[in-house]
Amino acid sequence: MTSRTRLLLPAAFITSLGNNIQLLGAALLLVRAQGSMLDVGWLFIAVAVPQAVLSPYFGRLADRFDRRRLWVTCDVVSAVAALALPVGLALGVAQQPLVYATNFALAIVAAQFTPASAALIRERVPAADLRPFNAHYEIALQSGMLLSASLGGVALQYFGPQPLFTFNALTFALSATLVLAVGSKRRPVTELPQAIKHEVRLNGLPLAPLALLFGQGLVVVTVFNALLPVLLIGEWHRGPAVLGVVDAVGGVGFLLAAAVYRRSAARLGDLRLATGGFLVCSGLLVLQPLFGVPALMALVLLGAFLFGQARIATRSLLMTSVDESRVGQAFGIANGYGLAATIVVMLIASLVTGHTDTRYGFAVLALISVLSAAFAALRLSTSHRRSKTTVLI
Repeated sequence: MTSRTRLLLPAAFITSLGNNIQLLGAALLLVRAQGSMLDVGWLFIAVAVPQAVLSPYFGRLADRFDRRRLWVTCDVVSAVAALALPVGLALGVAQQPLVYATNFALAIVAAQFTPASAALIRERVPAADLRPFNAHYEIALQSGMLLSASLGGVALQYFGPQPLFTFNALTFALSATLVLAVGSKRRPVTELPQAIKHEVRLNGLPLAPLALLFGQGLVVVTVFNALLPVLLIGEWHRGPAVLGVVDAVGGVGFLLAAAVYRRSAARLGDLRLATGGFLVCSGLLVLQPLFGVPALMALVLLGAFLFGQARIATRSLLMTSVDESRVGQAFGIANGYGLAATIVVMLIASLVTGHTDTRYGFAVLALISVLSAAFAALRLSTSHRRSKTTVLI
């Protein structure tokens, strides 16, 4: 892996920082104005719909056109769209429509960014380095989330939304600069090492349940992030800074997960790590809103630790389940499915929470997550056993 290729890691960190600042700040604005889970839910749905519809198509584009240029274009367009929010607020545009419109525009760009970034990584990173790179990539993503939670919550409380959203636009511009510096030279296609081959579709592991697991990760993160501000601010009457601290604790859990992932994957294998981690993490969701802020922090830390390892393992399996020329399409399909499922689960959780409270919203999310993860685990285990039997024969 070259030093230029490593520039994708700070670019991912900065993009994650900007995206999460934008979404966290927008959710907090709506909670302050409306205090309704359904209003926050509609925000996340507005973000999910264009990605669910467009991701499969944009994934094919990522396999046809220059992936580096697509990443840079996404960052530039995102910077312009993000800047529209603080400008609109300063001009007195109605807050709620402006929040929905800018996040909807950013979501359209994200539908292209997700498959393009995954395809660029698969294109530039040697197959033997994919596991460590994916672990570092996840560290970059979660570090961005960690800093965005602390920075976003505290800055919104003490400085207001305009400086926060302006900073968000600058993060996209910096990410584009870093990706441009990676250069345009493609890495020659190399064969996957045997240590990874035995866990991928080349030996019978199907793409569909991997896409289900990858999508399930999107469902959990998105719906959890919608439920959390309603729980802390709307029901427990805590400030945005507390929300930032809880999110930061979750970020620490993700960082710890990324740090131990390589050892866990070497001992258990990506397949077991992905399915087992998602199952246990889903079961923890139901406990998180029951015992107050200290217990919530402890459970979020543990859940993020398990979820993070499962997420990296799933990403590695999905990235190596198809030929390099089709990675964009694979991630586009997985991202589209995950966000389509997010819309359904978000509506269900919003309606349940609106008629009861967030405890039942978390319980619904936990039940759906366990069922989805169990179904994917069954399919993957069956296919894995069949592939091993075929090799023996």
